[in-house]
Amino acid sequence: MTGGQVHRAIDAVWRIESARLIAGLARLVGEVGIAEDLAQDALVAALEQWPAQGVPRNPGAWLMAVAKHRAIDHFRRSRRLEHKHAELARELEEQQDLAASAMDAAIDDPVGDDLLRLVFTTCHPVLSTEARVALTLRLLGGLTTEEIARAFLTSVAAVQQRIVRAKRTLAESRVPFEVPRGTELAARFASVLEVIYLVFNEGYSATAGEDWVRPALCDDALRLGRILAELAPAEPEVHALVALMELQASRLRARVGPGGEPILLLDQDRGRWDRLLVGRGFAALARAEALGGMLGPYALQAAIAACHARATSAEQTDWTRISALYDALAQLAPSPVVELNRAVAFSMAFGPAAGLEIVDALRHEPALRSYHLLPAARADFLAKLGRRDEARAELARAASLTQNVRERRLLLDRAATLMDDG
Repeated sequence: MTGGQVHRAIDAVWRIESARLIAGLARLVGEVGIAEDLAQDALVAALEQWPAQGVPRNPGAWLMAVAKHRAIDHFRRSRRLEHKHAELARELEEQQDLAASAMDAAIDDPVGDDLLRLVFTTCHPVLSTEARVALTLRLLGGLTTEEIARAFLTSVAAVQQRIVRAKRTLAESRVPFEVPRGTELAARFASVLEVIYLVFNEGYSATAGEDWVRPALCDDALRLGRILAELAPAEPEVHALVALMELQASRLRARVGPGGEPILLLDQDRGRWDRLLVGRGFAALARAEALGGMLGPYALQAAIAACHARATSAEQTDWTRISALYDALAQLAPSPVVELNRAVAFSMAFGPAAGLEIVDALRHEPALRSYHLLPAARADFLAKLGRRDEARAELARAASLTQNVRERRLLLDRAATLMDDG
């Protein structure tokens, strides 16, 4: 491998392994901030050694072994809580020779899941909602602060401050690394669900980089959602979130072409949708609805996804029902992004002028000022109305705002097509 190839391999390994690495270390050392520092030390070691030695056969186990050695050194140097640290160091040393298969078995245990513990720890009520989500995306999803900022539609500096404060607060409050029980479990569900869905969304539509989708993140989010559904079988929104993720994940293979290029929903080959995941999504949605009560935000979004899944072609999609569901969602959980999605549904159901009217009302919304999908949607409506010059300008603006290479290329290609058609 060349140096560049090794560094790309390290980046890929970090994306895949960092969450499990940090979660496993947090269980051992009892503090997520220290766990992340140890994981970062292991990454630095990989950057120093792998270019010369090559990528190891089991890179995740290599990183964990190095991080554990760093943990032992950390505790040996520390003069605080010497007895406790000595016990932890002995425990770490005893676990040095654990087989990777045994570690995987521990991770797959639905009660003792380190990733699940990590989510509930970083979603502790001592943190603000924004801090919970930012920290969990950082530690669970391995996202950069830039990627998190785009997911939040906020600044990088704000995200960095939230993460630093969150880790400090968790350490000072001595938050235990565990899955809560009883009433405390129910109280933390809303934040946990939000975090899991944001992780899924980053996998479903990557905010930055060369890849349009990052299936590993979707897999992690789905797995955590399924575990939560078993932990709280009477919580309808847990099942609704699982339904939403199953249905959206069913499209992953159809979302990219042979060269990794993006394929939008209306252009997808629905024969490539994963019917097993569609079936699982329908079953989870039925489970949520069977519990009764008013449909929550995730149930409404899952119902929208179900409309798409039931349509055998784009033309057969029930856009009128989808518009009605977005109306309900906008009343229950109003946000600029929901309004933008509602505009797209309205344009499909009632014509591009209807969608444009909604979008134009959002043009000066502060939260959407740098959100590339706003000008992208507006461009689509303008093009259908024959206003090609305006549409091209909006596509150029959208391309300048996105940090995803594949998406930028798609937007510029759409603009070029409008030029050719004109």
